[in-house]
Amino acid sequence: MDKKDRVLDKKEFITALNLVEKEKGIDKEIILEAIEASLLTACKKNYGSTQNARVEINRETGDIKVIAQKEAVEEVYDPNTEISLEEAREINPDAEVEDLIDVEVTPKNFDRISAQTAKQVFVQKFREAEREKLYNEYIVKEKDIDTAIVQRTERRNVIVSLGKMEAMLPFREQIPGEEYKFNDRIKVYILEVRQTSRGPQINVSRTHYELVKRLFELEVPEIFDGTVEIKSIAREAGSRTKIAVYSKNPEVDPVGACVGHNGQRVNVIVDELKGEKIDIIPWSENPGEFIKAALSPAKVIAVATGETETEKFAKVVVADNQLSLAIGKEGQNVRLAARLTGRKIDIKSEAQAIATKFLDIEEPEKDETAEEAEASEEIEAVETVEEVETTETEAVDAAEETEETAETEADEAVEETEAEADEADEEAVEAAEDEAEEE
Repeated sequence: MDKKDRVLDKKEFITALNLVEKEKGIDKEIILEAIEASLLTACKKNYGSTQNARVEINRETGDIKVIAQKEAVEEVYDPNTEISLEEAREINPDAEVEDLIDVEVTPKNFDRISAQTAKQVFVQKFREAEREKLYNEYIVKEKDIDTAIVQRTERRNVIVSLGKMEAMLPFREQIPGEEYKFNDRIKVYILEVRQTSRGPQINVSRTHYELVKRLFELEVPEIFDGTVEIKSIAREAGSRTKIAVYSKNPEVDPVGACVGHNGQRVNVIVDELKGEKIDIIPWSENPGEFIKAALSPAKVIAVATGETETEKFAKVVVADNQLSLAIGKEGQNVRLAARLTGRKIDIKSEAQAIATKFLDIEEPEKDETAEEAEASEEIEAVETVEEVETTETEAVDAAEETEETAETEADEAVEETEAEADEADEEAVEAAEDEAEEE
């Protein structure tokens, strides 16, 4: 390869670096500095020790030089570290004894070594820079949500695409019972972005409670702009979530803002979470009111709160027919309420509370007026029943008398009819006898 070709290759190399910097966003200075360091190592390995040496690459032409610093002396004892004053003044006319002079010590055939080294370093630094660029692009998305496309399943872990990078959805971070099909688009919460020797590694989640929070920020403008604040969230992924919201503006209903017109806003989130139920409750500074709301849909009769050195607690009393509703299926409702409020909650029915003096609740006593009224009502009811029975008896007697009278009249009518018939027969017989006598 002649000098012209070598110059052409060096210029092409610089052009390639400029192109990579422009298209890939990789700083060419990083690559050039790495090449310079590698060339210095190769120089020392192949041509012996060169103390105080450095490699310089011209950023415009690509020319490579090995520069060593040597001390100007009257008489040279070590050519590797010293230079005569006469030679030093040829390089720098103002040189004096003990001055450090930059001397080019580029070995012969160094172009061949530099070309091999440059290629290896370029490829290595290109990959490292690509990995660093991807890492910097996705590290800012950590603890946020993104749209992922399902690619495949590996040992129960789901691999999803986040655009330029693939991420892993571990089995423990998957919603129980949820199916992930190829090319499905899902929202995921980016748990962690970690730099490794093989490049960035990203783990995502579908079960993290922050996923619900970020979804509400996307769907509810009042949360995004800070008017409505999410105070706390308790979630059992795939089943139920409770979320406490608070409005900084008295004219804005925090619950209504999250629900939306005809439930439009919250329904979008429910659909994204494959039907997971979401309870939205108003947050309150009053612990008792907050706990009452957290236990909805159960109706709470009384709440007492307290705390010890190690925990906060609450005692709750509900109506007898509300106990199972307050506890929830397998204790889910009270468990979520406890996590939402940050308190250990003990629930009893009204009857249990009265029997055990749980909250010093006593059975309400009826006053005398009420008892008298009840007694009067009972007496009136008894009298009314007796009157009804008497009326029924009289009606039965009257009916029987009417029936007997009707039967008697009928018998008399029959007797009269029979008597008239007998008389008619007798008259007919007599008339016949009279005719016979006349004949």
